[in-house]
Amino acid sequence: MKSFSSTSARDLQQATKVLADARAAGQHAVIAGGGSDLLGMVKERLIAPDLIVRLAGMKDLNQIRAERGGITIGGQATLDAISRHETIRSRYTVLAEAAESVATPQIRNVGTLAGNVNQRPWCWYYRNGFTCFKNGGNTCYSAAGENHFHAIFGGGPSYIVHPSDTAPALVALDATFRIAGPKGERTVPAAQFFALPTVNPAKENVLADDEILVSVTIPEPKRTLRSTYHKVLDREAWTHAVVSAAIALDLDGDACRGAHVVLGGVAPIPWRLPEVERMLTGQRITDDLAARAGAAAIAGARPLAHNAYKLPLTQSMVQRTVSELAKA
Repeated sequence: MKSFSSTSARDLQQATKVLADARAAGQHAVIAGGGSDLLGMVKERLIAPDLIVRLAGMKDLNQIRAERGGITIGGQATLDAISRHETIRSRYTVLAEAAESVATPQIRNVGTLAGNVNQRPWCWYYRNGFTCFKNGGNTCYSAAGENHFHAIFGGGPSYIVHPSDTAPALVALDATFRIAGPKGERTVPAAQFFALPTVNPAKENVLADDEILVSVTIPEPKRTLRSTYHKVLDREAWTHAVVSAAIALDLDGDACRGAHVVLGGVAPIPWRLPEVERMLTGQRITDDLAARAGAAAIAGARPLAHNAYKLPLTQSMVQRTVSELAKA
């Protein structure tokens, strides 16, 4: 393993300056929050940083603030804190459930929201050092190889699936991401933060190498909003979603006034289903409509040789979740 140095930033200004200075000096600097994924990648020699900039000591980045008009969650807020926060559990349930579903209690105690959103893919070719698109190559070995857990939507030229549980929930809640870097700050809607491989197959989002995901702001939901996160695993122990669904419905009784339906585990980005949303909006949620929504959820899917089993899983997931929300 290559030797590296580490520094703890005292504030956001210092963190962005250290990143910029390292880049100007030709060094590879990376950000660490909880660091669980990062340190694993260093040990596996997937990355070889010269400098790790730790954000854990920046208390202002781990706050959760319920405000008039919504809630702001610091990028360094832990998944455990998010899953237990009273306001998030009651008003942004889909996010609390998504955070609660991540990994193990030990990882949720240190893992952060920014880290979960920005974690790298868990494709076995990438994680085992193959020179694929994610490792500086120009090939996706999964396309014609082992692709049981890969994309059925939005794939090509890379067929990874986005590994984050919280990302689909944030898209479903119309969150906005606050990003800081040497050139200043910018805000990006969650739905525009994640990028398909056709944009850049080496990356999963629009975050530059010298930028930091500072916080996430979610608008105040309507009192009639019901939301939930469901996740199918290939085993009971810690693992990522084979298929997941983050669904938020604005319901007046069983009548749907608005819908957000976002899938995880099936695409290189959180995969929103606008046709399903339009199908549900303005309608009474019946078992028949839920079944039709499930069928529509897999329209346009392009399974690979070994992952067509995700089609009935996705269909059933959407049908069951829509139906359960309407009856809650």
